[in-house]
Amino acid sequence: MSLKNETKSPLSQTKSFYKEYTTGMSREQFEKDFQTDSRRLKDLYTEALGDVNDPETGEEIGFFEKSIRIISALTRRMNPTRRLVFGASIIGFISSLFFGGLFFVLIQPTSFLAITIILMLELLEKLDVKQEIDLAKDIQISLLPSPSIKYDRLSIQSFANTANEVGGDYVDVIKTEKGTYYIIADVSGKGLSAALYMVRFQALVHLLIRKLDPTPKQLFLELNDFIKSYRTDKTFITACAAFFPKDEDHFLYARAGHNPPVLYNAGKDATQLLQTPGFALGMTRTDRLEGFMKESKIPFHKGDSVLFYTDGLNEARNNKGEEFGTERTRSLMDIYGSLEPTTIVAKIQSSLENFIGDMPTMDDITYSCIRKTDKAPVPAAEAEIVTQPKDGQKPAHNIS
Repeated sequence: MSLKNETKSPLSQTKSFYKEYTTGMSREQFEKDFQTDSRRLKDLYTEALGDVNDPETGEEIGFFEKSIRIISALTRRMNPTRRLVFGASIIGFISSLFFGGLFFVLIQPTSFLAITIILMLELLEKLDVKQEIDLAKDIQISLLPSPSIKYDRLSIQSFANTANEVGGDYVDVIKTEKGTYYIIADVSGKGLSAALYMVRFQALVHLLIRKLDPTPKQLFLELNDFIKSYRTDKTFITACAAFFPKDEDHFLYARAGHNPPVLYNAGKDATQLLQTPGFALGMTRTDRLEGFMKESKIPFHKGDSVLFYTDGLNEARNNKGEEFGTERTRSLMDIYGSLEPTTIVAKIQSSLENFIGDMPTMDDITYSCIRKTDKAPVPAAEAEIVTQPKDGQKPAHNIS
């Protein structure tokens, strides 16, 4: 038995602290954080100022008025007690710079200390919120399907990456006795509110499928009734739904304002966009949606593949402001459509990473490739596959 000396010298403790403090610090991370913080400050500045023209004179407001608006926008985010202490401390600190005397000499460090304590309290609250959001992300990931599914002559591979800690993209594979449902959707907005709406949407999808065995169009009509039942709810959802009947060489498909999937036809070695009409869910009355939405029966034979994706893929931008685009997405299916879904998903991921470089993703990116095989495959082990990101980039989940 060997005993380890766990005592640490001051030098080793200093090295340990330095290593922990500087973990993750790289040029790429600095650039990413700088871009994120700059964008956040710009949004705050725009939100705080509002209309910069005086309503009476029509002239631009002065520096003092702009400063008051910005400070007001910041302090409104504090609770009343902190807001009072912060305001008094700012006044005291500024006053100490212009006035002499023992009182103002003492009030300067007191004001500085009070401001520092308030900032520390706000930071602690932010860290608590981040822990809750991390937990929410873990729960959201656990609700997603396996990254690799093989069932009833279908091989399905999926990929997802969120722009924020949690996302509003939804993808699901639901097996029934009659066949397999595939649904992909994008909730308007980003962040926690979109993620919560997505979870509620997912629960309703499962309930409707288990209860009604609907066609894709019927499913969307039921979902639209639910979304429109909340008159104050301004959320809308774009979606695609496909139903693959068991032992059949076709699938039923409907689109609700979503990006058109790319179908690869192995017999013709060609691709096509599945363009069908349909409003986004929540944008119009159900009776109007029923008359406008079209459900299609798509032939799907051995070797055929279909790629479903959200707009985060085709709208991803590089440092020149260029979009990845639908045509580039389709061209990848032209080249790799005959390969296995695992390879197709990996090729798209690699192409996207090379295209955007170090640019941060501004929207959730989700896509799936479904391929028809010649026989019912053995189900794959359900496990999460996490790709290794470049330095400074968030990991992408090859869906769990």
